[in-house]
Amino acid sequence: MRASVASKLRSLRTAGRPALRTRGAPEPWTAPRLIAWTAILVALAESAWLLYPSVRARVLSLEETPAVRGYRLAAGIGCFSCHGPGGNGGTKNPGSEEGEVPAFGEQTQMMYVKGEQDLREYILDGAPRRKREDADYRTKMEAAALRMPAYRPFLSASQVEDLVAFLRATSGQIAPDEALAARGAERAAELGCFACHGPLGAGGVSNPGSFKGYIPGFWGGDFDELVRDDGELRQWIAEGGIPRISEHPIGRIFVRRQVIKMPAFAHGHVQSPEDIDALMAYLRWIRAGSWKSLTRVAAGG
Repeated sequence: MRASVASKLRSLRTAGRPALRTRGAPEPWTAPRLIAWTAILVALAESAWLLYPSVRARVLSLEETPAVRGYRLAAGIGCFSCHGPGGNGGTKNPGSEEGEVPAFGEQTQMMYVKGEQDLREYILDGAPRRKREDADYRTKMEAAALRMPAYRPFLSASQVEDLVAFLRATSGQIAPDEALAARGAERAAELGCFACHGPLGAGGVSNPGSFKGYIPGFWGGDFDELVRDDGELRQWIAEGGIPRISEHPIGRIFVRRQVIKMPAFAHGHVQSPEDIDALMAYLRWIRAGSWKSLTRVAAGG
């Protein structure tokens, strides 16, 4: 009797307990399972890669100068359809006095523009008021197949200023008076610096694989992050990089993978150390920003 009662009590105590399970051997990595996990990892990697530009834009301080905004706006509103790729001209204009639509660069603006206000009026009204009121000018424009449109109904005041900044930067007419810096401006043009760093170093040229996705300009904070002193500036020009970045555990990854790399101009591309001095003087002049207050962009026109 007592044995029977004890047996029942033991059964009641264990009734609510989960049965203990022994851990079996892990499932083998079969081919379908391996393929499934590989697909998951690939999908995660692709998602991370696709999200990188937007995450980078939020986390990093991406720089866009007024001239870069003006360039992109000019492309968006059709300026380059008539003024040529990047505003470099070459578009035929039958019936016009010149035979072509004027370019923005190579000092072409000096033939048409007296100052910033003229640029604004060309953008807003198709021509400065003094020209629109000239009967001979109107006759010439009416004979041309392509005529400058008036963008006044389509642009905000800030957009006009961005376009003016781009036109000034690409004009080829903004240059320093000081001899060494002026020599640097000439060498920068000869070496093709602006093809990568944008007109007058405004930046904005895309560079896939780079840290921020574009080639830094000379105007703003990107330059400050990359160049701490004249020693680093000289090394950038001469060797195409600096150890602070090229030997950094993360920095060197982007230096290697970026599509466009900074040339080492001291290796057969500059004639003397004085050329590097001149380039440095020119960059310091751009950085000083005194040219930004200049309202006159041409000597005549």
